[in-house]
Amino acid sequence: MTKLLIVDDDRALLTMLRSHFEMKKYEILTAENGTEALEKLNARPDIILLDINMPQMDGLHLCRLIRDKVSCPILFLTAKVEEDDRVNGLLSGGDDYITKPFSLKELDARITAHLKREQRRSVSSNCFFQDGLVIDYTAKTVQIGDTCLELTKAEYGIIEFLSMNPGMVFDKERIYERVCGYDAEGDSRVITELVRRIRNKLSALTETEYIETVWGMGYRWIK
Repeated sequence: MTKLLIVDDDRALLTMLRSHFEMKKYEILTAENGTEALEKLNARPDIILLDINMPQMDGLHLCRLIRDKVSCPILFLTAKVEEDDRVNGLLSGGDDYITKPFSLKELDARITAHLKREQRRSVSSNCFFQDGLVIDYTAKTVQIGDTCLELTKAEYGIIEFLSMNPGMVFDKERIYERVCGYDAEGDSRVITELVRRIRNKLSALTETEYIETVWGMGYRWIK
């Protein structure tokens, strides 16, 4: 049974979402603040719905706190709709951004898509080798020599996607949609920043370039 952790200080919304997803046979965990959410992580949820505007500890801070320790998808629930808010949410380690009010049909579709993506990644069992770099698609790790890169989930997702399609050019919106799982319109700055971070981490360990910028088009993995 899929475990869904819902973190929101709106008790009415928690009750409504619990009822809805229990009808769909999910095991539901709820928390009304960040401290309570941290305790619920011991139950190892498969996916997390996380409100941004909460007292004491907001969702962005909580996401940054747990992202390196939790591999499951984190979907933000928030009334904020500005582009900078979406960018900050994704750069803090979130996987999706759903604005309130939302339809339960859309929320169902987003959750299902992320769970299926996790299942596809979990069955991948091969490694990719290139010029001293090793990508383990099962363990979701990137290694150069004896050193494993410390990557966020989104950074790893970009490396995985591009390396699985070497030589092919993808625009920022396509990369965003593939890695983050939804319409990327207006959020290409996220990919620009993530690629910059990836390059910095790679260049600290090797002079080899793996991701090429194709000006006016996007990025590709160098064969």
